[in-house]
Amino acid sequence: MLVQMNNMNLIPLYPEIFLLLATCAILLIDMFLADDKRNVTYVLSILSLLGCGVLTVMNFNTGASVYVSNNMFVSDPMSSLLKLFSYIAVGMTLVYSRQYVTDRGMSNGKLGGEFYVLALFALLGQMVMISGNNFLIIYLGLEMMSLSLYALVALRREHTVSTEAAMKYFILGALASGFLLYGISMLYGATGSLELTEVAKVAASPTANKTILVFGIVFLVAGLAFKLGVVPFHMWVPDVYQGAPTAVTLLLGGAPKLAAFAITFRLLVEGLFPQAVDWQQMLLVLSVLSMAIGNITAIAQTNLKRMLAYSTISQMGFMLLGLLSGVSNGSVSLAADAYSASMFYSITYVLTTLGTFGVIMLLARAGFEAENIEDFKGLNKRSPWFAFVMLLLMFSLAGIPPLMGFYAKLSVLQAVLATGQVWLAVVAVLFSLIGAFYYLRVVKTMYFDEPADKEVIVASADMRIVLSVNGLAVLLLGIMPGSLMSVCAAAIVKTLAS
Repeated sequence: MLVQMNNMNLIPLYPEIFLLLATCAILLIDMFLADDKRNVTYVLSILSLLGCGVLTVMNFNTGASVYVSNNMFVSDPMSSLLKLFSYIAVGMTLVYSRQYVTDRGMSNGKLGGEFYVLALFALLGQMVMISGNNFLIIYLGLEMMSLSLYALVALRREHTVSTEAAMKYFILGALASGFLLYGISMLYGATGSLELTEVAKVAASPTANKTILVFGIVFLVAGLAFKLGVVPFHMWVPDVYQGAPTAVTLLLGGAPKLAAFAITFRLLVEGLFPQAVDWQQMLLVLSVLSMAIGNITAIAQTNLKRMLAYSTISQMGFMLLGLLSGVSNGSVSLAADAYSASMFYSITYVLTTLGTFGVIMLLARAGFEAENIEDFKGLNKRSPWFAFVMLLLMFSLAGIPPLMGFYAKLSVLQAVLATGQVWLAVVAVLFSLIGAFYYLRVVKTMYFDEPADKEVIVASADMRIVLSVNGLAVLLLGIMPGSLMSVCAAAIVKTLAS
């Protein structure tokens, strides 16, 4: 069901408006805080996320897609669900990062509120991306997120590796934006509209210029592939993950992946569904290459952040399997199951990645990053509980039952098999088996190697609690995945029906 609201009705925009005002207020308040009062900025940031969550839940319309601002912005079940998980992801990132950023001078002296403010501005961009129903609105949200992340990667101005990573990220991000804008311009030329619903109507008509549409889709998919970090547009991912401060790497690997899934869904499924045969073939190539290169290259890595970067490439390739399985032989009967499987996979990946980097920051301390695999030697003897949490997270990424990652992979494989592409499911399983090696290597290091570091693990109570809940959630949602999978399926079905 579609609901067209008065363009002056701002209720669906309340979460975005609230976050913008709250972030600006936090920025001003932080200017007057002494270095030893930075916890105020942290607390205000967490409260802002809670406020956004309350507004989104109050605005959660389970049966309709509400369009406002001349149809440029849409509030639907999918956007509400992804926003809620984005708040959770950013909130957990801030909890995990608080001690890390306090211990390190990423700018002149102690890190001020810029980390929190930029993280919230990046979240605002993600929210705009998730709810955008217009090419330019989605692009503006993308740039707001990207510019905030560029600045965050470069926070350690005196750190050569971080500066180099920021330059690579910025240059390749600008190239990706160019691809995306060129694709948008061609699609605008072919359809005469920037509104996704209108683009879909024109693309479905027999008079549409199919040649220009296909060329536009090629550049659009290339731009999306950069943002997802899939092969062959993955070259920035390992360097940026390794070079950025670990707190920023977590911010990069968390909530933005949900926003990337959202804009891929909006642009390709909602805007260009009539051309699904064309973009599905492109996603097929990107997916297989990403799983192959990501998993094989990760085996050779000794730096854990770099290994997780290649893991991200392969995981995003697996997520694309769901998106390319929605249409088979012209039939759209499989669309809801395939897209909901892909959405569930994205949420699973984000929750698992949050915990993984949380453990890395748990072991880190001032002057020590704990980003190499050998830094995890004998963790079971130093902290049996957090070694167990890391074991759960690694097993989930590897797709070992009964953890959440197993059911995420299973749901995507079922969507692929439903299209009759048995060979593709076999390829995905084989590369998952290869990927299991480097995840299990971390577990072996924790449980069977002697600890090289005898330093006592010190962490705040909130970090220990949230990290423990994070690990247990991956286990419990693996044992009982039905509730979250049902919510994802219902959100996709109602969004597609609108």
